[in-house]
Amino acid sequence: MSAPDAVDADAHLGALLERARDGDRESLRELVRVLDPVLWRVARGQGLSPEDAADAVQTSWLELVRRLGEIRTPRAVTAWLITATRREAWRRRERTRRDVPDGAGVLDAAVDPAPAPGERLIADERDRVLWTHFERLSERCRNLLRVVAQVDRPDYTVIAAAFGMPHGSIGPTRARCLAKLRAMLLDDPAWSTP
Repeated sequence: MSAPDAVDADAHLGALLERARDGDRESLRELVRVLDPVLWRVARGQGLSPEDAADAVQTSWLELVRRLGEIRTPRAVTAWLITATRREAWRRRERTRRDVPDGAGVLDAAVDPAPAPGERLIADERDRVLWTHFERLSERCRNLLRVVAQVDRPDYTVIAAAFGMPHGSIGPTRARCLAKLRAMLLDDPAWSTP
């Protein structure tokens, strides 16, 4: 990413934060819309379940609202939110490790809503093959695909700022990463086996 793109994105997000401090709710909504996918990637990257990641991201946004007046460098709002989300994800992960409830009675009475064992076995095998090849992609590809998979229309300016990539290279890079993954899957006989 070229330096002006990063500066422009930081300036835009900083301006949104400044307006949110002044009570402009629409600016706060826009800040959430732009940065939420990045925060989701951060939370999920820490190994949280989707539910815990949602809680961690929501807690980070609440913390931002509580501390709107304390952030000294509005242009650094992305870094502030990423740090807050990462710390909240760590806390949740540690809490989950400590708080393993005894749910034997509940589990015995629960109905399994999952697919039949045969269907589940096929889906599990396809997932295993997919994730094996996904992990073979470069770290840059894995990170980019995780972020763009979170939203229908990702904001490339924010992604460019977060990943240090030129704005114009995100789409072509994503396409190359997906093509590489597709080629690996098509070459794997385990992927095409019913």
